[in-house]
Amino acid sequence: MKTTILSLMLLATLSVFSQEISNHAIGLRLGSNKGIGVEISYQRALGDNNRLEANLGFRNSDNINSFKLVGLYQWVWQLEGDFNWYAGAGGGLASWSSKFNNSSTSGTYFLGAGNIGVEYNFDIPLMISLDLRPELYFGSGGFGNNFGADIAISVRYKF
Repeated sequence: MKTTILSLMLLATLSVFSQEISNHAIGLRLGSNKGIGVEISYQRALGDNNRLEANLGFRNSDNINSFKLVGLYQWVWQLEGDFNWYAGAGGGLASWSSKFNNSSTSGTYFLGAGNIGVEYNFDIPLMISLDLRPELYFGSGGFGNNFGADIAISVRYKF
């Protein structure tokens, strides 16, 4: 009898602290870091509480052409109910060129990135999240300072 009660208590405890992250999610990340703006975002689960996230942003305007690709490894924890929080780290590559007042500059750089955020999983296959992604830049072209922090809202379809 004691074994049965202890087993049921353990099972209940594990179900309270476990979360379900979707195997795949794709959508848009809406931020503004270094002028990129909207990024296409994809997440792939690696286990019960880890995943990979890849973001691709590009900008093509009269004065600025740029792209940025960032990959992150994330750990996910349940806050309460359908709310999760996550943290991660990764890196990326970016390139840009700009033309202002008959002069042009360009550059390529590597970046290291951190990531922390909170997400809500709806009962339908949709998730929304708010995150902070600080980045350190290493490269050429005088892209301003070597640090940028991006706050973004993401909307993703889960499948």
